[in-house]
Amino acid sequence: MKIDASSMEWIRKPKSCRVTKDKVEIMTEPHTDLWQRTYYHFRNDNAPVLQMETIDQFFSFVVRTEFDSKVRYDQSGVIMYLDSDNWLKAAMEYENEKIQRLGSVVTNNGYSDWASTDVDAAIKSVWFRLSRREDDFCVENSFDGIDFKQMRICHMFNAPKEIRFGIYACSAEESSFLAAFTDMEITECAWKAHDGQQPD
Repeated sequence: MKIDASSMEWIRKPKSCRVTKDKVEIMTEPHTDLWQRTYYHFRNDNAPVLQMETIDQFFSFVVRTEFDSKVRYDQSGVIMYLDSDNWLKAAMEYENEKIQRLGSVVTNNGYSDWASTDVDAAIKSVWFRLSRREDDFCVENSFDGIDFKQMRICHMFNAPKEIRFGIYACSAEESSFLAAFTDMEITECAWKAHDGQQPD
């Protein structure tokens, strides 16, 4: 099912953005970010987030993001923002003129972690797929929108039955860039049930 982006709701609407049925554009603002405590010992919770709600316990959300990032920590991607202490995001994050960090952050009970892999800085578009199986989630990425590769499986300790999920973009340092989001859709859960060892 294609998503009408104009029906989604903002958490911290950015000063400059454009939302149509098929496309969202965000011009990021300097010093906007999402992070809680771990390693850096600071708390940032001011990135713009555009989300929708669902009570569906099994689904996948797909979105393509294109970005003109150019300063360290410029990032755009998919997010499930529950509250300031509990959220999941996956994004392409600029590091320098050679590499970007294709990564994901899980924040449970006010503490974030970050898992990433280095990719070529020349890449300017990526698809993300967020899948839910009750309180467990899977994030994948694709460079063609067809072949998705797993990034992370995680559990969210405070995920209610009704969750919010969508997109975000931000610039943690003195920067601003344009992030565009298209091809948003909800599908049947592409993350299939495990068929190996039986549950305890």
